[in-house]
Amino acid sequence: MKSSRVLILGLIILILNAGISLVLINQFRPAPAPVPTLFNDPNMPCDSTGTSRQNAITHAVAEIAPAVVSVNVIKTQIVRGRIPANFGFFGFFDFFGPVQRQVQSIGSGVIYDPEGYIITNAHVVSGATAIKVVLPDQREFDAELVGIDDVHDIAKLRIKSSQLPIARLGNSDNLMVGEWSIALGNPYGYLMNDAKPSVTVGVISALGRNISGDQGGSQYLNMIQTDTAINQGNSGGPLVNIHGEVIGINTFIFSETGGSIGLGFAIPINTVKDLMGNI
Repeated sequence: MKSSRVLILGLIILILNAGISLVLINQFRPAPAPVPTLFNDPNMPCDSTGTSRQNAITHAVAEIAPAVVSVNVIKTQIVRGRIPANFGFFGFFDFFGPVQRQVQSIGSGVIYDPEGYIITNAHVVSGATAIKVVLPDQREFDAELVGIDDVHDIAKLRIKSSQLPIARLGNSDNLMVGEWSIALGNPYGYLMNDAKPSVTVGVISALGRNISGDQGGSQYLNMIQTDTAINQGNSGGPLVNIHGEVIGINTFIFSETGGSIGLGFAIPINTVKDLMGNI
């Protein structure tokens, strides 16, 4: 009986010693260095709570933004004129002869090739007498219209320079409804006088949209629908996925007011790739 008590007491002492040893080992063992991730990288800016403000969206924007350009266009319009009211007794007659005037418009584009090739919409540059491309770093170039497809609303421009930022073209065949989408472009850039692109974020709302109705003779098939805000001046700019890859070219919106109501449409980038080889 006495030997059993001694044995139990010995076991208890052994267990206590083992526990104390483990505590001491863990206390003095250096803690493993944390592995930097998207959300805890020490080089990322943090707010007052210590939480990183950078995320997948900010990374995607940083990846694509330098290659998004402003496309400034001069076009010649033919309009009807009127003889001024104080032009003798003929003031009340219309002057039916055509009058030419120069108008300026703005759109967006994206550099996709190191040789200076740029994707934009055909309706941005159609009829242009002069095209100037402005990069976010304020460099300006006269652009050449290399090719245009008015039916599918795609145009190819080229600027001549070295060390150009290049966008990565993604794959629009594996898009998922509900995944993040990011639109970049220069909405109302002529008012802001700033070539740095604006950014809006939403989701892919639907895929494979075929748009019917009067679209100026253009064919809009298999379009990407997004609720990402697209406004005047965004046309020709890229629609981007969360990895910063171009998945579409922003083309038009449905709106009764002229502003975005969450019904935007982009040409899938795989369609654009096929077209660019033929223009």
